Amino acid sequence: MGNPAKILIIDDDENIRKVLKTILEDEGYLVDTAETAQEGIEKSHSSFFNLALIDVRLPDMEGIEVLTKLRETTPKMRKIIVTGYPTLQNAIAAVNKNADAYILKPFNVESVLQVIKEQLEKQNEEKTFSESKVAEFIESRVKELDSKSGATKNNC
Repeated sequence: MGNPAKILIIDDDENIRKVLKTILEDEGYLVDTAETAQEGIEKSHSSFFNLALIDVRLPDMEGIEVLTKLRETTPKMRKIIVTGYPTLQNAIAAVNKNADAYILKPFNVESVLQVIKEQLEKQNEEKTFSESKVAEFIESRVKELDSKSGATKNNC
């Protein structure tokens, strides 16, 4: 992927923030943390993040609500809900609010790293697809303009 991915951890539990930050930095990711939903939202507006890990229960807002308030980036930020309170309602709400994945606490470090890796790969695929679509559009537009230019020259 070239540059290391930037990950935002939004969780009110200091221990979880510290442990995840350490693990992810050891994997080569750039990591920032936020203790509240508002802090995480503000950070997403001032910095680019490839991925956010969002606790479902935060002191100032439900994590599900945070999904819709995080700034969309290009390529689209991947958003993963992390919860110690798995319910069908939480899972459905997360999917409906465009969560890209759902991780249960207490979590297995290897599975968390795997989910993050998969999400970053999907993001990279989307970026590559978008770039190729833009290139195709530009090429076809140039051909279209060239053909109009040629037709105009021939009519003169």
